[in-house]
Parts: sequence; C-alpha cells; structure tokens
Amino acid sequence: MESQVRGGTRWKRFAVVMVPSVAATAAIGVALAQGALAASFSVSGQSFKVRAASLDGKGFSQYGAIDSGYTLSGGGETGHPVAVSAFSKATITKLCQSVVTPNIPVIGSVSLKLTAGDSTEEAKKVHAENLYIDVADLDAGSAEFRGMDIGVAGKDLKGPKLKGGKELSNPNGFAQQADEAVLTDVKQTAWATTAGTFTLPGLHMSLSTGVNECY
Repeated sequence: MESQVRGGTRWKRFAVVMVPSVAATAAIGVALAQGALAASFSVSGQSFKVRAASLDGKGFSQYGAIDSGYTLSGGGETGHPVAVSAFSKATITKLCQSVVTPNIPVIGSVSLKLTAGDSTEEAKKVHAENLYIDVADLDAGSAEFRGMDIGVAGKDLKGPKLKGGKELSNPNGFAQQADEAVLTDVKQTAWATTAGTFTLPGLHMSLSTGVNECY
C-alpha cells in the first residue's frame, strides 16, 4: 500500500473579544451561537483548557508545528511547539473552554469560561467546519480512527488545508490522518483554537474571580 503524505491542520484561535460594552459582547455571542462568525480563541502567551464529552470529526489531520509569537527558552527563537489537529467537519457535545489570567492587581486571578452544546440532541450540539486546535496536551477516555494512515507532514489529504501563521516543525516529520475520528471524554491543553464557522447552541460566557476551569 502506497505511503501517503499528510497535511496539517490545527484547531486555531477562538477569539473572544473583550469589549467595554456589554451590548457589543452580547451581540458577538448571539452571532457565534447562530454560526454567523468565524471563531477563534487565543490568549497571548498563555495556554487554555478545552473539554468535550464527545467529538466526532470528519476529515482529520494531525502534525507537528510551531505557533508564532512565543519565545522558546534558551534559543531566542519565536515559536511554541504544538501538535496541530484539524477536522473538515466536527460535531461536539458539551464543549467547554476556559482560561485563567493570574496576578491581576487587587483582583487576583480571573477565569473566563465558555460552554455550549450541553444537549445530546443533534440540533443542539456544537457544529464546526475547518476546525483547528494547537494542542500541547491531550487526554481522551477513548479514541477511534476510521480509514487512518500515517506518513509525512506537509501536504493535506483528508483534513483542512495548511493555513498561514504556522511553521511545520519538520516538513518531513511524522503526521497522521483519518476519514473520521471519534473521541470521548476529551481533555486538552491548547494554545489556540480556530474554526471557519462555529455553531454554538446554548452558548454561555462567564467571568469569575479565582480559578474556575473546565477540568
């Protein structure tokens, strides 16, 4: 069987825009919930946590890459090593993303948490297209890959195309892909999440003092 070359993908950024106006924040939340906006989430120089009860993704790709905008210790180079995972389409149940900003004067730590898709009904699950995650750590209760193959990073086959803003850690390095990937009880530490479109039924965003993470 011929060895195939695989392409990258990444859960890129899921940008929650913090604005002075509560009305503007609400409008952004409504638009995301209706799938009207491309979505990204990233925190400068900071990782965040992502949890999902289940993730069923079609067109999966994964490879090693370097996130830009970070300083690696010792070498003075900018970048942060990640395992980039991507899905052409994904259905997610009980999605949670959280980030803690520590050491704010007077207040201390502040936690931002986003949740959506708390129902198991298909219409009330989170749906995403061209979904990327820049993963630093991953745990899953179970994982099933269908139509899987392993090869060399650098060229997309089954997942979304390689996007700008990332540098392959090794263009000839390890990569994998699958027609479908089904994961349950997913816990990830990530540096960025991005989707071309996100539909987030039951979207809820909260800010709280102290540490309040997804897991």
